[in-house]
Amino acid sequence: MSRKRNKKMAEKQMQKAVDSKPKEQMSGYTADAFMNTLARLGTGTPNLLESTEYPNTRLTQNYGLMNSLYRSHWIVRKIIDCIPEDMCKNWIDLKTQLEPGEVERFERLERRTRVKRDILKALKWCRLYGGSGAVMIIEGHEHILDEPLNYDEIMPGSFKGLIVADRWTGLYPSSETIEDVSSPEFGYPEYYEWNLENGSAMRVHHSRVLRFTGRELPLMERYAEMHWGASEVEMVFDDLKKRDNTSWNIAQLVFLANIRVLKMADLGEMLAMGDEQSQRELYTTLSQQNQLLNNMGLQVMDKDDDFHTIQYSFSGLSDIYQNFMLDISGAAEIPVTKLFGRSPAGLSATGESDMQNYYDMVGQKQASQLEPALDKLLPVMAMSEFGYIPDDLDYEFNPIAEQSEDELANIVDKKVNSIVNVFNAGILSQKVALKELKEMSVTTGMFTNITAEDIDKADDDFDTAGEDMPETGSSIVENYLRGIEQ
Repeated sequence: MSRKRNKKMAEKQMQKAVDSKPKEQMSGYTADAFMNTLARLGTGTPNLLESTEYPNTRLTQNYGLMNSLYRSHWIVRKIIDCIPEDMCKNWIDLKTQLEPGEVERFERLERRTRVKRDILKALKWCRLYGGSGAVMIIEGHEHILDEPLNYDEIMPGSFKGLIVADRWTGLYPSSETIEDVSSPEFGYPEYYEWNLENGSAMRVHHSRVLRFTGRELPLMERYAEMHWGASEVEMVFDDLKKRDNTSWNIAQLVFLANIRVLKMADLGEMLAMGDEQSQRELYTTLSQQNQLLNNMGLQVMDKDDDFHTIQYSFSGLSDIYQNFMLDISGAAEIPVTKLFGRSPAGLSATGESDMQNYYDMVGQKQASQLEPALDKLLPVMAMSEFGYIPDDLDYEFNPIAEQSEDELANIVDKKVNSIVNVFNAGILSQKVALKELKEMSVTTGMFTNITAEDIDKADDDFDTAGEDMPETGSSIVENYLRGIEQ
């Protein structure tokens, strides 16, 4: 009997232990963590670290704060403007078999319609507000903006430029989303409500809108932001507050760098027992003494009084301030040397690696933000200017970093030598060689005087490498092609 009783009790205890186990452990999952209750260390214990929380503030939606910071805070303004300006600084180089004259026509269209300026503006508002857009203005399409863009309906000279609007004051995405999985914009709004400054509103199809999105967000947060992204200000706001408060406190400490102390033997009694008139007279006396000290450096006091100064030491504040600057720089993805204009610190520090990382980051943003917009825009501009889209229409971004004269000369020398070698081998004709030199002028500034007439007069045969070139306006360049290796 005792064995059966013990067995039943053991079964009950086992069942009780199973029932008391958390569901995570019953499903084979264990939550491993450190905890020392007596020392108040680890998960779930009452200490300062465990009270830390990260609430979802969605600071991007505070439109007034974004405007205030951009207008009044130089660091925020530089964070917003710096990267877009570098993204657009050296712009693009067309890669197409178009004649040089046609390329110049295309570039004039860019300048005439201020495309680069408007895209730069859209990138800035995208970073500030989390999203922006630019509507392509095509003459004759005013009443069909809600229809998909058809290239065949773009008449010559009809492209008039871009109108930029941010997510709060111009472009509002519709509830319909693009359901075509083959579309690059799958899942994004199919239409936008475009509010103009005169108060009118239009429904615009997404194919007519160049869309720029801020920091990417998870799906549910993207829905909360109406398919836009997060503002760059949201990334740096907490670190910005720490830096600003530290800066203001350091400025306040400057006024306390030299504190003057006057010890009076009977001050306590005078304040405690004296009437209002006596206290007023004491205050007047101290004010006059302070004025004498400020004007003449003279302090007058009773023989039992004592006067001395206390000087404040600022050691260590510089390191704290610089660390906050580094935090802001890291959050903004901009080197301290560029964001704050500081020279590189440390022995043999040049800042080249920091700038190279920055240029790589800017290049990545060009690919993710500018390329989708340019892939939409360039065919429209080509149809407007030429009446057709070249089959090989392509582009690449020019290098972001400015080159020194020595670096530029080295690049030009290598490129010209390559052209000369291929020309001397009979693989290139004179005309093609001049075209290659003319194309170099876009990025190097060399050979800018080669004209379309010079190229037309050049020989187009591929077997004239050993013959004399005809005398043309570009004879200096032609002779250079002949004699650079001699």
